[in-house]
Amino acid sequence: MEVVSKNELNQKKVKNVSLETFVFLAILIGGFGYVGSIMGAGTMFKVIMATAHDLLLNTVFLIMSMAVLAGALSALLSEFGVISLLNKIFAIFMKPLYGLPGASIAGAITTYLSDNPAIIAFAKDKSFTKYFKDYQIPALCNIGTAFGMGLIVTTFMISQGSEFVLPALVGNLGAIVGSIVSVRIMLHFTKKHYNYDGTKDALHKSEKIEEVRQIRSGNVFQRSLEAMLEGGKNGVELGMAIIPGVLIVCTLVMILTFGPSTDPETGKAIYTGVAYEGIGLLPMLGDKLSFILEPLFGFTSPEAIAFPITSLGAVGAAMSLVPKFITDGIVTPNDIAVFTAMGMCWSGYLSTHVGMMDALDARPLTGKAILSHTIGGLCAGISAHFIFMLLA
Repeated sequence: MEVVSKNELNQKKVKNVSLETFVFLAILIGGFGYVGSIMGAGTMFKVIMATAHDLLLNTVFLIMSMAVLAGALSALLSEFGVISLLNKIFAIFMKPLYGLPGASIAGAITTYLSDNPAIIAFAKDKSFTKYFKDYQIPALCNIGTAFGMGLIVTTFMISQGSEFVLPALVGNLGAIVGSIVSVRIMLHFTKKHYNYDGTKDALHKSEKIEEVRQIRSGNVFQRSLEAMLEGGKNGVELGMAIIPGVLIVCTLVMILTFGPSTDPETGKAIYTGVAYEGIGLLPMLGDKLSFILEPLFGFTSPEAIAFPITSLGAVGAAMSLVPKFITDGIVTPNDIAVFTAMGMCWSGYLSTHVGMMDALDARPLTGKAILSHTIGGLCAGISAHFIFMLLA
């Protein structure tokens, strides 16, 4: 009997050469031609390789290490009943706000302390996913991303000055609003995708949650060690799974976001072929749209739009813009609140959503997840702006 893979089931047959072939070639050649005309063809490919290589070494392996630690923590929380406890305590909040079981708070807390992909370690744990229905599993990508690197972003903003403590905390409130919007929109799409029938209300792979849990054999030390090692092993596998999405998508975003290097002698812009050089297209587009975005976010300088745009690819890179913004007097405390909310909620989702949705076995819903989170991030920034106006 021939075995058909899942990918083959999702494929369909078309003509070898069709209109989409020529459209694709036009976009591919036009895109490379446009970037190459600005940077130079040789420099362009050098930048692409250098950026992808740096992302692999300094981003992917960092995410993998976080996934290993988060996987170990997830296994420990499951082994000793913490997730079951969280499900009972927070169900009263998570269900009406997010439409998710109380156990999902464990993933939100973990990503707040680490990064977006940490939620995947929980999603692969059957003792965690038993609390979820099928259509709720893909939404873990959105709630995890909305809180990714939250602690790092918050502490970084606070460290810039005492006047930014309140804005950073307001930014966290804005991120919570954005996360609710993102998850709710995503659940709307997943219910349709899984043909969810609310009348049946069947749980994920289980019709009923028993008030018991399985534990490993041995004493407390043996159980702890085995749980950590097994959870860490899952983290390694997940770290490998996100490599294609991070390298491909994030490299593209970086090239469209950043500009050329600066010659230290002449001070002129110059392309040297190092990692993270780009053509600055996204900030330029953001400047053109400033008449719409500035009233929504309260930005007083068009340069401030560079932060949320850069956060699309990497919030770490976006944070590096803040000290110079403060030195140049470009940003205000209101801007810091918006930066915190959007940086925390988006946290480089364009570079991680593809890999995360793939790891969740929900690749067909990747576009819906990105759309939902785009709207959620915008709502995070807008709500942070108006909350700060009310408080300040």
